Amino acid sequence: MATGGKRVVYTALAGNLAIAVTKFVAALVTGSSSMLTEAIHSLVDTGNQGLLLYGMKRSRQKPDAIHPLGYGRELYFWSFVVALLIFAGGAGVSVYEGISHIRHPKPIDHVVVNYVVLGAAFLFEGTSWRVARREFRQAQGDMGWWEAIRRSKDPTTFVVLFEDSAALVGILIAALSIGLAVMLEEPRLDGIGSILIGIVLGIVAILLARESKGLLIGERASPALTADITAIAKAQPGVCAVNNVLTVHLAPDQVMVTISLDFEDNLDTRKIEAAVTQIERLARARHSEIRSVFIRPQAREAITF
Repeated sequence: MATGGKRVVYTALAGNLAIAVTKFVAALVTGSSSMLTEAIHSLVDTGNQGLLLYGMKRSRQKPDAIHPLGYGRELYFWSFVVALLIFAGGAGVSVYEGISHIRHPKPIDHVVVNYVVLGAAFLFEGTSWRVARREFRQAQGDMGWWEAIRRSKDPTTFVVLFEDSAALVGILIAALSIGLAVMLEEPRLDGIGSILIGIVLGIVAILLARESKGLLIGERASPALTADITAIAKAQPGVCAVNNVLTVHLAPDQVMVTISLDFEDNLDTRKIEAAVTQIERLARARHSEIRSVFIRPQAREAITF
């Protein structure tokens, strides 16, 4: 996760920064509303990549007295902030700029410059999109793309993938709206293009916020991990039953596990401690993402959930 996720984010950051500068220059030269919207979009995306990198760094901090389970969810928090920024800084500004251009239309100058910049932007965004798609496909396996997003515990890849997909669609909308505005001599069409770009960004922001919220609240680990830990616990001498196994992702590669076990009544403390130690050792050996294991001896009849 760390290497692949960082590669995706750094690629997107470099591309968006270069594209944002180019688009702002082109918007000033041509006076295009869609181009200005695209420039703002790229600038917001650049800031978003910086926030994701910050979240990744913060999530690697070791546990301390105030945060005994660590800082893993920092990444999920900043992913949620990114979704909000896309909605406010991307979608909101795009719609506002579009409405303003419809109310006060201005002719588009230097059309060729617009298309040269949009073509370069499409190339850069496409490169970033391919890197994000390749990393996402490795985690996707045989799942459909939407199922893979819902099950993913690493927001860095699918956030960048969503952003780049929205950027590519936005570039196509900008190119079409600029072309129609010039051909039909109706500059308001350029403003309509900005509004459409804002709608695309709004949809993407809502989807990202929904997924990031679920991760921030706390999602379980894979059923396969839960089943394996259950099997490990059942195999220990003196364990009558595994009452419950609860797992929560604190970060893409950090999982907390709690296990409720019913031990044989005649088992002494020493043997219970040995079983607990063995369960934790095997669980950590098989699953490196497990950071904390809490085991609670509890009679099965006492379980209320």
